[in-house]
Parts: sequence; C-alpha cells; structure tokens
Amino acid sequence: MNDILPDQTPVWQYLEATVQRVLGAYGYSEMRMPIVEQTDLFKRSIGEVTDIVEKEMYTFDDRNGESLTLRPEGTACCVRAGEEHGLLYNQNQRFWYQGPMFRYEKPQKGRYRQFHQIGVEAFGMAGPDIDAEIILISAALWRELGMSDAVVLQLNSLGSNAARAEYREALVAYLREHYDALDEDSQRRLESNPLRILDSKDEGTRAILEQAPRLQDHLDEESRHDFEQLCSMLDEAGIRYEVNPYLVRGLDYYCKTVFEWVTDKLGAQGTVCAGGRYDGLVKQLGGKPTPAVGFAMGVERLILLLETLDVVPADVRQTFDLYLAAEHKGLQHQVILMAEQLRQAVPGLRVRTHCAGLKNIAAKARQTGAPAIALMRADEDKGHQMSLWHDGETEYDLSPDAMIEKLKALFA
Repeated sequence: MNDILPDQTPVWQYLEATVQRVLGAYGYSEMRMPIVEQTDLFKRSIGEVTDIVEKEMYTFDDRNGESLTLRPEGTACCVRAGEEHGLLYNQNQRFWYQGPMFRYEKPQKGRYRQFHQIGVEAFGMAGPDIDAEIILISAALWRELGMSDAVVLQLNSLGSNAARAEYREALVAYLREHYDALDEDSQRRLESNPLRILDSKDEGTRAILEQAPRLQDHLDEESRHDFEQLCSMLDEAGIRYEVNPYLVRGLDYYCKTVFEWVTDKLGAQGTVCAGGRYDGLVKQLGGKPTPAVGFAMGVERLILLLETLDVVPADVRQTFDLYLAAEHKGLQHQVILMAEQLRQAVPGLRVRTHCAGLKNIAAKARQTGAPAIALMRADEDKGHQMSLWHDGETEYDLSPDAMIEKLKALFA
C-alpha cells in the first residue's frame, strides 16, 4: 500500500474532475459505498473458486465473530447498495463511484494492494444500446484526457449464462485431452475457472488454444444479435475496436458483452479499463432479475499512463496563484491579514503566505513555482506598500487596494 503525496494529488484531482464532468454529461449519479462489506457478498458474486476470493481478499472477523472483507471490487457493493435501498427493481439507474479497493497480490508498477478504482454501472436496461453508451463514455474520457491514440478497445461476447455453461463443458473436454501440455496455472483453473485459461499468456497453452472450441460457435441467437448491433453502433460512432475471441473477464458474473481498453505504452500490454454485462448478478445476490452493465478503471494505472504520455496540462500541478511575503518580521501579522483580504476580494484566488523567516524569500518563492509573488514593506509616508512580480514584469509601490485590483484583473 502506498501514500499519495502532495506533488501527486493535483494529477489525481485532475483525473477525478474530468471523470465527474464527463459522467455528469451522460446523466450518471455518484454513489459512495463503505469499504468494508460482509465476506459472503463477494463469495456469492465473484465466485468462491476465483483467485480473488481464494488468494487476494483481506478478510477478518470482527468483535462479533462476523466475517468482513475490505472490498476487492465495486460492482457487488453497488448492487448490494442498490438492492438495500430499493433503487433497482423495475427502475433504470445509472451510477458511478470511486474509491480504494484492496487485494493481496504481488505489487508492481501501477498496481498496489490498496488501489483505487472508478466504476460506472447501469441497471434495468437489457439492449445493446446501453452497452454502446457505456463504451462511448469510456471513449469520451480518453478524448478528454488526451490519450485516445494510446488505448485500443477489445470486444467479445460470452453469450447467455446457459450458452456460456455449454461452451464451458466443450472447452473443458478439449483441454482435458491436452492436460499435460497446459501450464501449471491453467491446469489448476481447468476445474475451477476454465474460461480464464483463454486469457493465458503461456506460449504452450496459447498454441493448444488455437485448436480449442470457439466461444462464438456456442453463442445463443440473442447474444449474437446484440453483439452485432453493438458493433454496428460503435462503427457509426467512429469507435475503433478489435474483436478478441479470447477475451474473458476474471469474475464469474459476466455474460454477453465484455470489453477491455488496453495499452502498450506502459511496457507489456496492460488493461486500463474493463467491463461488460452481468445480467444475473442482482438475482444472484437476492434481488429480482435485473439486466446490468458497467466498467471499472484503475486510477493508478491511468495516472501512470497520463504521465508517460505527458498529456497532463501544465497548470494542473500549480496549486496556488500568489506567494505573499513581508520585507521584515514586524509585518508578518499584516501578511496573514492581507492574505485573508485578498481571498475574500478575489474569489478563488489561491494564496500561500511566507511564514518561514526572512532569509531567501525570493528563492523560496521561486521554488514553489508561483506565477505571482508579492512583497509587503512599510513606508513611513505611504503606509504599507506592495511589490508584485508576474509574467516577468515587476510593479513597485502599489498600495494594498491597488494590488487587489491588479490581482482581480490577473486572476478573476
């Protein structure tokens, strides 16, 4: 788990503000859920034989002996909250959320045991049009962030739950014939989660999969039609994509449409956003049958990509507008009062005061990167006088009122 330091948080805030603006444009409302849930929620939703539940969850007993888990993902939590508060049955809902998730796995660049996700979920709509909207939202985010050229959309359809179960049987039968040639991880998954073998990176297993039964050959007619409609809508919207027949999601609740946005700008190809349909999850967790679709993005991975591409706007890291200091110690209290007056007179003006002695004021001010620097001095005849540096220009002997007017012009 890692700290997010003050020099990093402006980029986080920029990403979060962009997400909030885009999702607001699509009519999605924010939901905030607790980070601790009953363990059974994730066993029932994710699947007891998945890697997440078996190896990665932070689970503990509370003082009453109840098993609780730090949330490893947000979709199940969003479904639980929607059901608990009567928001899902016979309703169309569009939600989004953000916050920390927790998984015990090997830390690596851009991936931590406490990581952050932004999730988007839509409930009550069964057609491929909402699938298209969900994907268009993610594409809009990449445009707003200036990273559209760095990510590629991959699509697949897992079919209905019944079709998926039929395909699972055919795949397992085929892979059993080649069991000894499978890598160790795929051998373990053969009984517990065989569809994840399709996503194997082992070259030997990949070669075996070339002749394996194809999921597309087992799709039900409705799933096939919906997927064709989805692709048609994306074509009309100008969204480029690749159909990846090996694309599956690691959670048991997915069906029909699944998708990932991947990039090769961080080294080996990595996923920055993924999602799909999970029409059976609400019923699986005790609610009425409710169609649903959504996606999640890893914030750490996205920020790493933004910085690698150097597309973070230059002013994002600028956390204040004016550095205000006094020429001698006796004026320090006047600097604090002057800063208050400035903040009230110029709404939104971000002022940092110098409270660290009188040595190297100019150097310390420049180190902050402040676009404007003001120095207060006392004049026997004129009272307090200000000097202001901005954009390479210097103005001397400004009265406090004159400086306020100047700053209004610069920053209002």
